[in-house]
Amino acid sequence: MLMRLRLAITQWSTSFTRRFRNNFYLFLAALLTLGVMLDAGVFHVGENMRQKAFDFMVRHRVVTPKPDPDIIIVDVNEASLAALAGDFGRWPWPRQVFGEFVEHLEAQQPKAIVFDILFADADVYNPDSDTYFNDVIKDVDNTFFPFLRLAEQQDSLSQVKPGMIPGVVATEGSGDPSATIAVVLPHFEGALKPGRLGTHNIYPDADGIVREYRLWQDKSGWKIPSLPLQVGSYTQIDKDTPPQNILINWRGGPFTYHNVSFSDVYRDMTAKTPKRSQNEFKDKIVIIGSTAPSLFDLKATAMAKIHPGVEILATAIDNVRHNDYLHFPRGSTIYVLLSLMLIWATATAFYKNVDRDRFAKGFGFSQTGLLAVSYIGINLTNTYLDLTGPVTWAVAYFSIAKMYALANDRAMQRWLEIGVKPGSNGLHVVMMPILLETPVAPGDVIMGKLRRHIESLGATRKDVELLKGTQSGVWGLFGDMIMVTWTGSADDHELMNKSREDANLIAEAFDDLLRQSGLPNGTRMRYSLHEGQLNGDHPLGPQWRTLFAQAIILLENTDQSEKEPNL
Repeated sequence: MLMRLRLAITQWSTSFTRRFRNNFYLFLAALLTLGVMLDAGVFHVGENMRQKAFDFMVRHRVVTPKPDPDIIIVDVNEASLAALAGDFGRWPWPRQVFGEFVEHLEAQQPKAIVFDILFADADVYNPDSDTYFNDVIKDVDNTFFPFLRLAEQQDSLSQVKPGMIPGVVATEGSGDPSATIAVVLPHFEGALKPGRLGTHNIYPDADGIVREYRLWQDKSGWKIPSLPLQVGSYTQIDKDTPPQNILINWRGGPFTYHNVSFSDVYRDMTAKTPKRSQNEFKDKIVIIGSTAPSLFDLKATAMAKIHPGVEILATAIDNVRHNDYLHFPRGSTIYVLLSLMLIWATATAFYKNVDRDRFAKGFGFSQTGLLAVSYIGINLTNTYLDLTGPVTWAVAYFSIAKMYALANDRAMQRWLEIGVKPGSNGLHVVMMPILLETPVAPGDVIMGKLRRHIESLGATRKDVELLKGTQSGVWGLFGDMIMVTWTGSADDHELMNKSREDANLIAEAFDDLLRQSGLPNGTRMRYSLHEGQLNGDHPLGPQWRTLFAQAIILLENTDQSEKEPNL
């Protein structure tokens, strides 16, 4: 039973491979082309691969850009919350604390003071504290404040119009004057200054990981700036207009930027005899925010599962200031084109029967090289070219095609062994060995050309195999030989006659084959024709070997390069 099943599978696989032959590689390429198009438009698996590849590469960079030394984070950390709890109670602290902090900080002439704290509501229990804070910030021009952009679904419920927000301008033409936007603005009038107000929303990708920063948003023709855009533009070194979304060029993991504890700085500032340098913040961009887990400003990023939001803000400001955010091709066009190019290049190699061993090595090196290009690019430039998806498609094609090629070889070998049923009239075989006699051994490319030309000649089905001159010893003498074989039922006399006609057609085309292949002058092509019959009542392997040996002996004993075939 098992033997019958194996025979049935062998016969089916042989029939399949003999029917499709190398056309299978084209059908496979067409199928994977459809897969690429569906993925680009519907499934987005390649996009997810790009994100994961980016995470890995950016975390393991050899050359990582240094954080801007002029950016300092004054951290309301857990130590600060504990240290000032006795004086000001639990968070949030009275705004007078920050008013005093800004006053002392301004004395050191910082470049910018950036709050990553949303002062959304009035402190009803400390109105004088709010007044003091407002009086301080309204008299300085280098303070920046965030506001919160709420979900777009809530815009219709808002009475705030974009034009009412200081610093919001129309993008092209004029913005819709009737549009409303759902936002939470700072409570303090002193914070509402054009160019000093921006959103501090952080938008993760679909998988919850922060990789990009949205520098501005469009609302009905109004440009809503972000806090990094406002601060980065104000302090910008490399002048440029950044795009709406940037791929963050990370400087490292959490706590990359110079970080000082808020309580330490505040207590020193308000002490009678300060011990810290009075130029500590001169010409610095001072960001006041929190890394305390209890205040819940933590995000997952490409660099870490838990990344303080104030560090993300600092990195975005750094990117805009130095104009070194990462560039990468957006959309699916590059992904589709590269994927199809690799798929069809691989398909062409299989279809043209390029030497498998050499091609396998070359393919492996090429795919590794493409991934290396991405990694080198993200280390030495500000460009991230993702090749993970295209390489994956190429590897998938190569793997399937390789399995088919191996299965094809095995199926044909098994068919040669069991392809004739016992008791039948047998299988008639016509063998045409062709030997190239040339002063320079032909390479794989030339032999491949000859094989394709011979396959295209004639109307009958035939097998064209190459015996390459890469063997050593006695077997090297069989190199540079092409074996053309026709097989058919012993009762099909018409098929055998057509096979002989095709053999003569091939022999007559020798001169053209030599010219088209590019072989040097003086090259000869010798051949012979030998016929035999396979008997299914006996093992077929010895019969095939006998026919082959007889054909080679006939070739050596008969010079038919200038004669009619000896049948």
